[in-house]
Amino acid sequence: MTEGAVDALIERMLAGDRRALARLITRVENRDTDLPRLMQGIHGHTGRAYTVGITGPPGAGKSTLGDRLIAALRRDGASVAVIAVDPTSPFTGGAVLGDRIRMQAHTLDPDVFIRSMATRGNLGGLARATADVQKLLDAFGFAWVLIETVGVGQTELDIVRLADTTVVVLVPESGDAIQTMKAGLLEVADVFVVNKADREGALRLVAELRHMVHLHRESQQASRDLDWEVPILTTQAVHDAGVAELLAAVRGHRAALEASGALARRRQARRARELRALILAELRREVDRALGAGGPLEAMLADVEAGRVDAHTAIRAIVDRLRFPETAR
Repeated sequence: MTEGAVDALIERMLAGDRRALARLITRVENRDTDLPRLMQGIHGHTGRAYTVGITGPPGAGKSTLGDRLIAALRRDGASVAVIAVDPTSPFTGGAVLGDRIRMQAHTLDPDVFIRSMATRGNLGGLARATADVQKLLDAFGFAWVLIETVGVGQTELDIVRLADTTVVVLVPESGDAIQTMKAGLLEVADVFVVNKADREGALRLVAELRHMVHLHRESQQASRDLDWEVPILTTQAVHDAGVAELLAAVRGHRAALEASGALARRRQARRARELRALILAELRREVDRALGAGGPLEAMLADVEAGRVDAHTAIRAIVDRLRFPETAR
């Protein structure tokens, strides 16, 4: 696509064209070569949406809870976009579950936009393009962006780096599994929700979470950037029970972030992390190209493979060759 065509598509999207938005999201997911120009074109229109992450183990009812949150936000007149990240189909490369199916009640609402995204093998619970898609939805003008992750575990906690408020959804049966992932959960959660709370074990799980949150709060008192005690709520999403209280907790967390300045600080840190990640990704591509270009780096690789040079000596030589002038010794 030419630069003019990309600019025209951005202009249509910013004017409220949902088809243009969908086409741009596809380009972002495919990591097209015009991605830098696209992100530059929307940069000045971002920073207005509030992002809520919804994570938790498979079967916790994240999609149903997200559906009820959409309805609650729409009753308040707010526009909502949803990024539902699903496992990748080994046959099509697309999203396996397709959370839009579980949110069909909102598909005809012009102030709701739902997009399922496949992880495409990316770890961390999110698709690689999630952050850029979030920016597109922000630039389009949605007031709220909900991001539902694939699941949660010790390696699936990327949502905390993207969401302003992270809701961790558990079910009574999570009691045993929580021991293996509680450290990560405590770092991630701004709000805990025990969904399907009519099941046996719900009260026991709530009590356990309260104990964990209290101990964690005491141990992290000096390092926290926000004076916020993580609430533990109960819901029955299929019956819309407890959803109003959940939305109130999310709004309370937002208000606390804004009043303390923590929201601005967290978003600054997010932008810095993004730049570092892009630098590392670009350097990795440059190294891969250099190793296959028949030059000195490829020769160094051949020496290591043949055992003529050890890997530590080789990496020092490679780093010295790649070193930026201002950091050279």
